[in-house]
Amino acid sequence: MSKLPILKGGELIKILESMGFKKVRQKGSHVRLKHDDGRVTTVPIHKGRDIPKGLLRKIIREDLELTTEEFLKFLKRK
Repeated sequence: MSKLPILKGGELIKILESMGFKKVRQKGSHVRLKHDDGRVTTVPIHKGRDIPKGLLRKIIREDLELTTEEFLKFLKRK
């Protein structure tokens, strides 16, 4: 299995926006993003804190419907 990068919430949101996701709303420190094809995800933005590996893996697999390898390939192309 490939190693996931360490990302902050703001960094992940920028990546998701480059994948076609748009900010729908923000409530407190959580941003909700939606893709035109119906996929949705919520990303926490906590100042000075990284996104935990388990949460990042969940967002990639369940919300983005990608494998870890597909996500890493997208990051390298960017």
